[in-house]
Amino acid sequence: MHAIQTRRLRKQYGQGDTAVHALRGIDLDIRQGEFVSIMGPSGSGKSTLLHLIGLLDAPTAGGIRIMGQDASHLSRNARTMARRQHLGFVFQSFHLMPRSTALQNVMLPMALAGLPMRRRPGRARGALEAVGLGDRMGNRPSQLSGGQKQRVAIARALALDPPIVLADEPTGNLDSKTSEEIMALFGRLHQEGKTIIQVTHDPQMAAHGQRILQVRDGRIANQTQGDA
Repeated sequence: MHAIQTRRLRKQYGQGDTAVHALRGIDLDIRQGEFVSIMGPSGSGKSTLLHLIGLLDAPTAGGIRIMGQDASHLSRNARTMARRQHLGFVFQSFHLMPRSTALQNVMLPMALAGLPMRRRPGRARGALEAVGLGDRMGNRPSQLSGGQKQRVAIARALALDPPIVLADEPTGNLDSKTSEEIMALFGRLHQEGKTIIQVTHDPQMAAHGQRILQVRDGRIANQTQGDA
């Protein structure tokens, strides 16, 4: 089964002579359980592609299927429901609530999804333990290192046990040692069966994937094998 499929995917911003064609007809198949890295220069369309795959934006034309479900023309509410069911997000900026503990940050998507309160703490503790932060659950972001903050963000992405994890420059704010630790964590999630799709500018980080897609001028220019 494919986790992600796109057909003739296009995204245009603006109209007429000032229109920006961010994506120019992308066909993409990502298998369930695959680890894919997306690279490309600034303005190539790689982040636009990730946002469309993540249902954070709607395409101008073309089709998207998420875990077999046609997601091309969903309403805003239906896109929100599909994201909660299928997708977890990790960003370069950690987007943690500064006054909340690590445990409370991880419980946030559970509250938005309507998970019963009695089930949230145990699930959040399990997610934090899975990323090696079992002893930091009561810490606020200001009491955590950059790598620990990103681990909280990853635990939050895993809170609802999505089959697909999307990561946009997940090591962009981290030093090289911490970046390798985060990539090792993604590798473990991949081995456990998660589909991982990351956008990165760093060839060393991209090589952790099974497949590396190079995006240029809104198209997939070529594909190579990673080290995974």
